[in-house]
Amino acid sequence: MVPNYLALVSETSEISASELNRVAAALNKQATRDLGPIWGLDATVDAFIDLEDIPIGYWPIIVRDDIDVPGVSGIHSDREGQPLSLIQYNNSWSLTASHEMLEMLVDPYGNRLIAGPSLKDDQGRVEYLVEVADASEAADHGYTVNGILMSDFYTPHFFDPVHDPSVRYSYTGAITRPREVLPGGYITWHDPVSGQWWQLTYFGAAQEIRDLGRIEIGAESVRAAIDRVTEVRQLIAGVDPTNPRLRSAIRAGEAVSNSADRKAELWREQIEVLKADAS
Repeated sequence: MVPNYLALVSETSEISASELNRVAAALNKQATRDLGPIWGLDATVDAFIDLEDIPIGYWPIIVRDDIDVPGVSGIHSDREGQPLSLIQYNNSWSLTASHEMLEMLVDPYGNRLIAGPSLKDDQGRVEYLVEVADASEAADHGYTVNGILMSDFYTPHFFDPVHDPSVRYSYTGAITRPREVLPGGYITWHDPVSGQWWQLTYFGAAQEIRDLGRIEIGAESVRAAIDRVTEVRQLIAGVDPTNPRLRSAIRAGEAVSNSADRKAELWREQIEVLKADAS
């Protein structure tokens, strides 16, 4: 298995080096402990202060505070066709970074399709775009790693033809059956009969099926073309500060930070003991 190397970089003064390192560590744990075994992937995530520090061969995840154009925030390709991700800084930027990292690793080039029965009654078998974090992307369905808010993601069983109550459909278990879309999420598919793209969204009080029509893909990826016509406001604006899951993550982060501070004190005390013994 060839590993993928990801680099987390901040180009906003809102993120300290300490916060950048903590989020990179959480992303790395999510990639290696949670995503990797489920999707058969090998990847690492490291933090870098500047773009110039990133070694050749890494895929960058870049956080900026000046991205406010629908369709810009997300995964793109550089001039060599390699993935790069742009993240809008907000109060839940770790959730967005996790979302983009998950999708970058499962489908680096944004063109992966998996066949399955359509969610639209008058269609047969269609081709679903693989975006592992979209169906349950809202903060309400996320979880914490090292006290940092991360995105839920679906498993390969998400596209199974029938429901099995013993099967895990997403990492947190929020998704409970194949092709389920939770509040705040969406799923996209291509109907080979009509040649049109369709989307089931759950952005309001109820689900809605949208006809996206025929989309000329051209040189860009399918994912980039779909992103241009899908405005996911949360990834740009951030999460409501009163959101229970966000507040819970903040409390978890504070608890983790307190434990880490105490552990650092113990290490420093142990170093002084070793120095005293040596002298």
